[in-house]
Order: sequence, then C-alpha cells, then structure tokens
Amino acid sequence: MDPEVSVLFHCAHWRGLLEAQVQVEISERFNRQTDTALERHISELWTKRVSKESWLFNGAKFRLHSFCLTSPKPFLSAPVLQGAGDQDTQRLEDVCKRNGCMKETEGAQNGEEQMDGVSNLRPELKNITSELAPPSGPLLTLRLGLTCYKDYLGTNWSNQVAELCQRGQAEFDDPLALLAQPLGVGAVLCTNDGQVVFIRRSQRVAEAGGLLDIPGGHPEPKVVSELLGLEVSEDQIGVTMMQPRPELVVSELFSSVCAEIRDEVNIPLASLRAPVLLGIALNHTSAGRPSAEFFVSCSLTSDEVRDLYWKGGAEAHESTDIVFFSRKEVLQLDGRSPLWSEMCPSAKGAMLLYQKCET
Repeated sequence: MDPEVSVLFHCAHWRGLLEAQVQVEISERFNRQTDTALERHISELWTKRVSKESWLFNGAKFRLHSFCLTSPKPFLSAPVLQGAGDQDTQRLEDVCKRNGCMKETEGAQNGEEQMDGVSNLRPELKNITSELAPPSGPLLTLRLGLTCYKDYLGTNWSNQVAELCQRGQAEFDDPLALLAQPLGVGAVLCTNDGQVVFIRRSQRVAEAGGLLDIPGGHPEPKVVSELLGLEVSEDQIGVTMMQPRPELVVSELFSSVCAEIRDEVNIPLASLRAPVLLGIALNHTSAGRPSAEFFVSCSLTSDEVRDLYWKGGAEAHESTDIVFFSRKEVLQLDGRSPLWSEMCPSAKGAMLLYQKCET
C-alpha cells in the first residue's frame, strides 16, 4: 500500500500479545556483521553528523535479527485489546498455512506449528499472519543482539546502504547482516473517550521532522543492565551480561513504550493500561528498520491528555503539537487519505497493525 512501510508480522488473530506471551533469545550470534572498512566508514559518518548536531547521543540498542512465532491448534479465545469501542467477542478460526511461512517443526508435540521469520525478509515473510493462541505462555520469541545509534546512522542511513545490502547477501546470505537494525517501539495510544493520540515531530529530531507520529522510541539495554545491578557505561554493555535474565529484556520492551508515552505526552504511568503487542512494522526509508508497535489504552480523556501535554514532559522538545483522531477515523486511514501523507513511516506502520487487529 505504501512503499515507505510494510508489516513484518502481526498478531491479529490473538488481537495482540501480552508481556507473558513474549520471550527473547539474546546472543552475540544476532549482532551485526562487520569489518575494518565498514567500521571506519561508520566512524567518519558519526563524526560529521555530531559536528552538525551536537545533541546526538550514541546509546546502546537491541538489534532484531529474527523471530519465531508458535501457534497451537485453534480454540476459543477472548480479545486482548481493551480500548474504547472494542467488542467483547470470541473467535474460532482454523489454523492454516499462509504465505508458505508456516511449517511443522521437527518433533513438534500437541499439534504445535512454528513460523520462523528470518532477518533477510524474503518476500513471503513480509506479511505473516499470526494464528489464534491461548492467553498465556510464550508464543513469540524475538532473537536479539546488540547495536547502537552510531551504527544505525552509519549503516541503515548511510548513502552506501544499497552496497551494504548487496555485500550482506553475497557474504552472509542475508542482505541485512551488515545493518544495525535497532528495534524501536511505538504506541497506538487511545484515550478514555475513544481518541487516538498523535504528536507532531519537531524539526530538530533526527528523522521525519514536522510529520505526525505516535509516541515511541527504543527499549534501552542500559535499563536492563541497571536492573541487573550493573554500573556500566553504554559502550560496556554486552550480550553476555543479559543472557541469564532474558525476561528483563522482555520487561524493558513492554515498559519502554509506556515510558515513552510518559516522557513525550506527559501522561502518568498510573493512567496507562498494560501494553498489547500488535506486531512489528518495517520502515523502508531507513532500510527496513523494525519497530514493535503496541496498543495502549489510557484512563484519561482527550482533554485531560491535551492539558498534560502542554504542561510539558521530559521529552517535550521532541514534538511541537498534539493531535487527536477518533478511532473510526484511524480505522479508515489509507494511502488515499490526506492525513496519510502527513504521517511518518513509524506511525503508518502502527496504523496498519492496529487496523489488522481491530477489523
């Protein structure tokens, strides 16, 4: 529908996944591939960028390598989403194979099947549909490595990105092997009176200045290291320190999206309900960079949210205005809508995932 964005996978038949249904496997095997020449190129680009934008900060980020989505046999399941206007219905749908991406795993028991999403995003993996699943237990495994913002600007945003993808395919059978691919997060935030929250990005932000966006950012490896009781700098954070406690990475993935809402919109955490993972969208303006998009409902009205926003949050400088659209308007958004052209890719991806889970 839009060349700027696509859906890697969505959780429509579950109507979203809760934190208990997601797990991570974190390993150095899932880090970016590199060599001396590429590292030199990244450092040169970073130096030039920081000389113009001194506020840039090179923080550690999680790198999405691939995922594994498991689906049991079909059964009745109540919807997970709890936003204004949601219908409390039950679904029963047959498990079927879609896009040639679902396969029975060797030794699978109890009728379980698996979908493996690999990092090179073959065409048949671009729009994976997840199946019905029980409301408990790990159903999605995200395979994560580590990267950083500096590497993101020097690979995904490099003018040599096409060459890097060609090299990745030739040398590693994976066009994304040399790219940072940091995993972002975003929130489809719905108020108590059925309004979806958008913010207009400042012209000072690194990407998509002036466009409409949703609250979002990144899960932070630094936070996980602090939860582990480790006092380390951003460049000292390593995969091995997090491997014994992967559940803390999942916790940061889900809690970070609420922290972004608090910091960007100035909504107290106590006013937010548990985030529901809708799926992962890809931003093709930055070489297919992935973002986990969530649905988050809020106990406040749109007027209350507007008042809090204008009082200013910790990251108020990242946006210049707040805009509300009804749930009905959001569900009708597509490439023909005038509003669509005002939205940045991350917001477009989140809207596509929300529409899939709501219709």
